[in-house]
Amino acid sequence: MSDGIKETFTFLWKQMRALIFPLIFFALLIASHVIQIPGLSRYDFLFFGAVLAQLTLLWTRVETMDEVKVIAVFHLIGLGLELFKTQPGIGSWAYPEEAVFRVSTVPLYSGFMYATVASYLCQAWRLFDVKLTDYPRYWLSIPLCLLIYGNFFSHHFMVDLRWVLKVLVLIVFWPTMVQFTVRKKERRIPLILCFVAVGLMVWVAENISTFYGAFVYPNQKTGWALVSFGKMSSWMLLVILSFIIVADLKFVKARKNKPLTESTKREGQALGLSLSNFNMIDDSGEKSIPADQ
Repeated sequence: MSDGIKETFTFLWKQMRALIFPLIFFALLIASHVIQIPGLSRYDFLFFGAVLAQLTLLWTRVETMDEVKVIAVFHLIGLGLELFKTQPGIGSWAYPEEAVFRVSTVPLYSGFMYATVASYLCQAWRLFDVKLTDYPRYWLSIPLCLLIYGNFFSHHFMVDLRWVLKVLVLIVFWPTMVQFTVRKKERRIPLILCFVAVGLMVWVAENISTFYGAFVYPNQKTGWALVSFGKMSSWMLLVILSFIIVADLKFVKARKNKPLTESTKREGQALGLSLSNFNMIDDSGEKSIPADQ
C-alpha cells in the first residue's frame, strides 16, 4: 500500500475518532425516534444519553478532564444563546416537545449540540498534533470573539454585523496557518480554510439534527425543509468563536504546565505572544502566572 493511501486512511480514521462524541450524539438522536421509555420524554432521553456518553468517554480516557471542562464551558455558552433565541419575542427556532430537564424554553440536552463542536476541536487538535503559526494576539482574538458572540444577540435590535465580522476575521486570521501531522509528515493549511470546512460540517449536521427533530426552525413547523444555506455563514462564525476559545484556553493550559523552554517559547510565539507573556521559572521548575495574564 502506498504512503499516500496509508495517509488518506489514517486521516479519515483520525477524523472519525475526533468526531466520536458528535457521532454518539447523532446515534442518540436517531435512537430517540425508536426507543420510547414510559415517563421519559425524548428530550430528557437525549440529555441523559449525552451525559452518560461524556462520563463514558472520560472514564475510558478518550476525553481528558481538561477537554470535558472546555465542553462544559461550551454547554454554558450554548445555553445562554439558546435561552435568548427561543424566547417567544425572538423565535429563531423552537423546541416543541416536553422535557422535565429544561431551563425556561430550552431543554438541557441542547447545550450538548454546542459541546459536539468543542469536542471535535479538542480531539482533532490532539490527534493531529495541531500547531498554529502567526496566530493573532489576545488583544485581537478575544475582542473579536466577544463581538461574534454579541452579534448573535444584538442583530435582532440593530444592524447585523456578521459581514463586517467576516471581513475582520479574514483580516485578523489571514496570516494564520494550521500545522498538523497525519502520520509522519507535517502539513500546513490556512486557518481560514479550516473555518469554512468546519462551518460546512456544522451546516450538514444542522440539517441532520432538524430532520430528526432536535429543534425546529420557523419554516419547518409544517414539515422538514432543508436549512437555508445562508445559515452556514452564521454557524461558521460560531465555529470561529469556538476555535478562538479552544486555542486560547489550550495555550493558557500549556503555559501553566510547561517550563520556559525553547519549545514553550515557540508555542507562545505561534499563538502571537511575545516572550514578555512568560515568567522566568525557578530551580524547582515551577512557574507562576500573574493575575493579569
